[in-house]
Amino acid sequence: MQTEFEITTRGAGLYEFTREVARWLAGSSDGVLTLMVRHTSASLVIQENADPDVQVDLRRFFERFVPRGDDPSMAWLTHVAEGPDDMPAHLKASVLPVSLQIPVADGRMRLGTWQGIYLFEHRDAPHLRRVAAAFQAF
Repeated sequence: MQTEFEITTRGAGLYEFTREVARWLAGSSDGVLTLMVRHTSASLVIQENADPDVQVDLRRFFERFVPRGDDPSMAWLTHVAEGPDDMPAHLKASVLPVSLQIPVADGRMRLGTWQGIYLFEHRDAPHLRRVAAAFQAF
């Protein structure tokens, strides 16, 4: 069973799509779900979905970890043709997961109580992101 999720972003930040995945899996059996973002400047993460401050702090951390290309500390970058947020987005995506595997039991993801699935958009401009999904039943 395979599908693709489309996530419209409004710029850099975390976008939860746990419910959409859960709806797609409803009625399936035991197995494993694989998700993969089909872009090189975005990531996938499983994170807390109860307190939105977690997403704010994560975004701020990664902004400090990898500043925009126009920050003086990033003067060493050579890939600058696509704007000051592009190469930093690739760097963030290279250290964060771009795919996830989640166990499924009786058609439900085995996520923890406060866990959600997020697309982590690393670019400043809005984008339409695609996440490929495959479910393998046992």
